[in-house]
Amino acid sequence: MDLLDEPVPGVGTYEDFNTIDWVREKSKDRDRHREIATKSKESTLALMKSISDAFSGWLLMLLVGLMAGALAGGIDISAHWMTDLKEGVCLNGFWFNHEHCCWNSNETTFQERDKCPNWKSWAELIVGTNDGPFAYIMNYLMYVCWALLFSFLAVSLVRAFAPYACGSGIPEIKTILSGFIIRGYLGKWTLMIKTITLVLAVSSGLSLGKEGPLVHVACCCGNILCHLFTKYRRNEAKRREVLSAAAAVGVSVAFGAPIGGVLFSLEEVSYYFPLKTLWRSFFAALVAAFTLRSINPFGNSRLVLFYVEFHSPWHLLELIPFILLGIFGGIWGAFFIRANIAWCRRRKTTRLGHYPVLEVLVVTAVTALLAFPNSYTRMSTSELISELFNDCGLLDSSQLCNYANVSVTKISSDALPDRPAGPDVYTAMWQLSLALVFKMLITVVTFGMKVPSGLFIPSMAVGAIAGRLLGVGMEQLAYYHHDWVIFRGWCSPGADCITPGLYAMVGAAACLGGVTRMTVSLVVIMFELTGGLEYIVPLMAATMTSKWVADALGREGIYEAHIRLNGYPFLESKEEFSHKTLAMDVMRPRRSDPPLSVITQDGMSVEEVESLIAETSYSGFPVVVSHESQRLVGFVQRRDLVISIENARKRQEGVVSASRIFFTEYTPPQPPNSPPPLKLRGIMDLSPFTVTDHTAMDIVVDIFRKLGLRQCLVTHNGHHHQKGHSETYGPDVSLKPPIGSRAPVWPNYLHYRTVSTGLASIHTVNPFVEPHWRRRCNCRIEDLQQRSMHSGN
Repeated sequence: MDLLDEPVPGVGTYEDFNTIDWVREKSKDRDRHREIATKSKESTLALMKSISDAFSGWLLMLLVGLMAGALAGGIDISAHWMTDLKEGVCLNGFWFNHEHCCWNSNETTFQERDKCPNWKSWAELIVGTNDGPFAYIMNYLMYVCWALLFSFLAVSLVRAFAPYACGSGIPEIKTILSGFIIRGYLGKWTLMIKTITLVLAVSSGLSLGKEGPLVHVACCCGNILCHLFTKYRRNEAKRREVLSAAAAVGVSVAFGAPIGGVLFSLEEVSYYFPLKTLWRSFFAALVAAFTLRSINPFGNSRLVLFYVEFHSPWHLLELIPFILLGIFGGIWGAFFIRANIAWCRRRKTTRLGHYPVLEVLVVTAVTALLAFPNSYTRMSTSELISELFNDCGLLDSSQLCNYANVSVTKISSDALPDRPAGPDVYTAMWQLSLALVFKMLITVVTFGMKVPSGLFIPSMAVGAIAGRLLGVGMEQLAYYHHDWVIFRGWCSPGADCITPGLYAMVGAAACLGGVTRMTVSLVVIMFELTGGLEYIVPLMAATMTSKWVADALGREGIYEAHIRLNGYPFLESKEEFSHKTLAMDVMRPRRSDPPLSVITQDGMSVEEVESLIAETSYSGFPVVVSHESQRLVGFVQRRDLVISIENARKRQEGVVSASRIFFTEYTPPQPPNSPPPLKLRGIMDLSPFTVTDHTAMDIVVDIFRKLGLRQCLVTHNGHHHQKGHSETYGPDVSLKPPIGSRAPVWPNYLHYRTVSTGLASIHTVNPFVEPHWRRRCNCRIEDLQQRSMHSGN
């Protein structure tokens, strides 16, 4: 039976929590494409199939953009309505949020446009009045009760139906895009539950955002739609190209920033990003942004809630406070990462992790009780950022814009000159200072809970508050001391010198950059949010400063830190391998170790191979000419070997334990009455990647990163160089295991150990060997080892 001519179902696939072979997947796609191109010259029907195959990628991108844009619009509308539901209800229709309810009212005045008879607070409905301490207590109580209800529903749905729907999802997306397989993480149930619970979690008032989880939602859409196209359903590498584009779509619909989304995917999450994927990502992000704009979830003809335009230019000397905001953002980012990782590690290793529902309810109760008295923490975080970004004009009735009136001879239609702050502004400053401390502390314990939780919006809120405080301080300093050297010449009395909203925007970018270590994509996202081309330089200065400061205090961003905490196998492309070692320095086994397990190309029986598989846990085996001649012939995966032998026993008559297994091109003559042989040359990799034993390890690490290898064989003069037998060695990436695991604590760099493939003289470099990896890293207790009830990948 020649399995080369008759493919066996399951051969070439991967087990859960395993790593794909990028080289093999790309080779399979090239062979498929070559076959289609050859057949297209034979008939018109084949030509049409070739055209449809080439067009399928663009069609898939169109579908991903439409689906993700529609889901994002629904999430935005639902979250806005449910957030307002905590404070009251619209009598005209309970499905209207506060803003839409008052839009439809003819009795709304411009001065009090947030008040209208159609919108009733819970105190007005229950007590009959909205004034007095009893009404305040009633509103307070209803606010807390609604928040607890929303968070309880969110964590219960996640726990019962889709454990993978919790968290941000970006660390796992990065790991999956690097080639790791987590079945069900991008499945139908995860998409459904994450979409519902994301609305509930955001509406509960917890210090989290929906922008990060929207990347997970978009990737779920991409993965599900991949099953409609054979080219993507059967090839893991091609599917990851789609997921890279879907990550760009997620940021596009989250911020209304299609270009920033493409750059985010390229800079932050993608592991393999060819030029073709860049074009398709741009197309998918454009379609998603257009879909979201058509839905118009915010009712302001914009893609995002906090779109602002500033009308005053910035001055060169303002780079000093902008850089100070960058320093603050870097310090805050490093502090947040360390504090959040410490808390998440405590959650994993103590009894706290056994009660996820109770933890979410306690954090929600504390958040609601502390947030309600302060109007800046009571409102949703997106509304808070919109308020802080706002450039005060003549028609603004915000507390932040309640400056003392001064006689002005010349006022533009859009901008006001610097003025002395009124009592309401000073009150707002105190409230914002308290809100800053509250947001900084509560976000640490909120991110990582068992509900969908993004980090973009809370981080931006911290920076926006700090920036607005500094901006108002600079504005008042310029007003009262315009004759100082730093203000003289560009800030004359009656002029509009300082824009506090710009400081808030720069601070938001600085804090988000300090936490995520994004640079180019972050500046583009902020530029697309505000539409201010002239403010790119302040954003760049603050973002780069925050990255430098944060990198000085800790090299990892929040997503890389969570990847390491959870024990995911991930080769970080930004890290440098600084050890001056050679491949021969890390090879296993050592001279005193037992010889490696190998398969000969024509000398082993089914029973011998099955015994070898049963006695070892390696992920693959080298195929050599013979035990005497250790020349390398190829490499065979353990999974493919097991499936092929089981299939042959079922489908081929006469196959017994004594049957010989051949990996040669031609089967030699067999003795009479011998059982029929198995020819398994079709499952063998005839061109495994090899390096010599004197190859520098930094070169080997680069090879793994750039080619996405699953294993690399190390040879000496084309064969083994130890006494009498051939050996396989392999470096394996070993991430620092979680505290409490029995695995030794490896240093935080690539640690090379025995490869789980037991190769022959060939020395294998195999970064993610599943059995060893799972045993050593003690990966996620609740997520990776306990699979979702409905994997549906």
